[in-house]
Amino acid sequence: MSRISNMPNIRFPLIVAVREQLEQRAAWLYLLCDEAAKKGLRADDFAPQAICRCGLGQGKHLIRKGKTKSLKGLRRTLFSKAAQWVFEMKIERSTDDELEIRFHYCPLVKAWQKCGCTDEEIGHLCDIAMCGDRGIGEAYGCRLELSAAIAKGDPECHLRYVRS
Repeated sequence: MSRISNMPNIRFPLIVAVREQLEQRAAWLYLLCDEAAKKGLRADDFAPQAICRCGLGQGKHLIRKGKTKSLKGLRRTLFSKAAQWVFEMKIERSTDDELEIRFHYCPLVKAWQKCGCTDEEIGHLCDIAMCGDRGIGEAYGCRLELSAAIAKGDPECHLRYVRS
């Protein structure tokens, strides 16, 4: 029996459609790692680094877009109202040097559940996917703290970006 609970409350059709796009990307990550394993490659030997590179690039783009390295700018550009609906998130704190967010739904976890992943696989895929968020933080000169994760069986994801 799975210990992961991940049910959305917001079911507006446009939000569902965006979630489905995110689910497809999460399925790509699972399938890439699964195919690599079939060829004797360990996902941990390449996936975290690749996902981090993606996050670094995204972070640099967000800095150019928002014209600031302030975490308030990150909140405005990446964690917009639409993103808040998709992930059912609540912004707890937003300053130039700290951004704290609680996520109550994760479309990535939903995709991995649909793929038939075990709880352990979902937790591991989440660790890999979070490398992108860590890369974004690195681009902003920050570190990411993840004290809770839906993928690990927690009731929410608790992220905190902190200026180093």
